[in-house]
Amino acid sequence: MTEFITKYIGFFAAFCTTFAFLPQAIKVYKSRSTKDISLYMFLIFTIGVLSWLIYGLIINDWPIILANAVTLVLSFFILIYKLRYK
Repeated sequence: MTEFITKYIGFFAAFCTTFAFLPQAIKVYKSRSTKDISLYMFLIFTIGVLSWLIYGLIINDWPIILANAVTLVLSFFILIYKLRYK
């Protein structure tokens, strides 16, 4: 039972931290503005998310895999806009 609860807490935490990026991605898409977003912070963040995804794949942990796969897509989206619309 504890493993069941732990896994669902992991999925809930993954959902919250992943979809926290959605409003920012929508704002960037609509405004085409990323001037207040630090390029270096987002590069480091994206590398960190990719590392978490690789780690999740290595240990076969689905909450980590799913959360970081979606976060990586959103992060790349914002990063591309940051580089494109300087």
